[in-house]
Amino acid sequence: MPVLTVQQIIQHLFDGQDVLPDDLIAVLSTTDPESVAALHAAADRKRRDMVGDAVLLRGIIEISNICDQNCQYCGLRKGNRRIHRYRMPEEEIVAAAKKIALSDISTVVLQSGEDRMPFDQICTLIARIKRETDLFVTLSLGERSDEDYRRFKAAGADRYLLKHETSSRALFEKVRPGSSYDNRRRCLECLQDLGFETGAGNLIGLPGQHMADLAADLLYLKALQPDMIGIGPFIPHPETPLADCPSGSSDLTLKVVSLARLLISHANIPATTALGVLDKGGRISALKAGANVVMLDFTPETYRRYYDIYPGKAQVITEMDQYLAYLNQELAAIGRTAGRDIAPTNK
Repeated sequence: MPVLTVQQIIQHLFDGQDVLPDDLIAVLSTTDPESVAALHAAADRKRRDMVGDAVLLRGIIEISNICDQNCQYCGLRKGNRRIHRYRMPEEEIVAAAKKIALSDISTVVLQSGEDRMPFDQICTLIARIKRETDLFVTLSLGERSDEDYRRFKAAGADRYLLKHETSSRALFEKVRPGSSYDNRRRCLECLQDLGFETGAGNLIGLPGQHMADLAADLLYLKALQPDMIGIGPFIPHPETPLADCPSGSSDLTLKVVSLARLLISHANIPATTALGVLDKGGRISALKAGANVVMLDFTPETYRRYYDIYPGKAQVITEMDQYLAYLNQELAAIGRTAGRDIAPTNK
């Protein structure tokens, strides 16, 4: 069988043909500017064909930075004794959700560390947001029991984001000590079975990660067929064991975003905040490479400064209306417009 060129592999991907792990590694490894440009252009065309030109805006509220995990890459890790811990009161969360609704954004993302907040508190919060706004509710609360997931769905939650982080069992167990690789995947399957629009995703540039791992991530995502895919670069945090490791590559992250679009063409793919931290134009670059979602942080400043996953994450947006106007200008410059989420698919 003849060896394909990188541009032939890209065309095969665009056409929906199966490719081998070595093909994906070849694309991930290329430094040829024409091939990289062809990859991003193909992903951008596929994005336009499959999900259109609208950039979906979603509002995040980081409701708690309490976490019982000790992930080596995350500033919220349990072992970080220098961070001020918080759990937002229900009234403040609902008030922030109402600000999202007033900003003509249709989805709120309730995000936290792996805080074992009682399920009934979460269910009450979901039900209240659904009752008092017209928002779709996405949860990103980590691994919970199957019964908790069922209760969240019954309370009105629409989507659930749980990144698989890495497809490499050895790397997963190294950077997430005490966490179960198999349970992480089982949780994703449970969420899909319950009818959630489900999101997965992975980090790019973790110490010890190889191109073969990233190819395996992409093939895992293709098999899983998630509705959302979050892909962001590793950024070292000074209060973690990986503090002295180099950041992940923006260029490599953009390649993975493009390949994810070509392999899982229907998915909603955010232009992640972490890309914007590494490179001021990173979010726009991602939108030109296959992404179609932007997350905006509506966490009150009182708490936002303490949701310190990685350095530089906290956005300082004092006037969201002004920021949205600026974002709309940026989108117009690349021929895109902001859009509202459609209702989640009933499964």
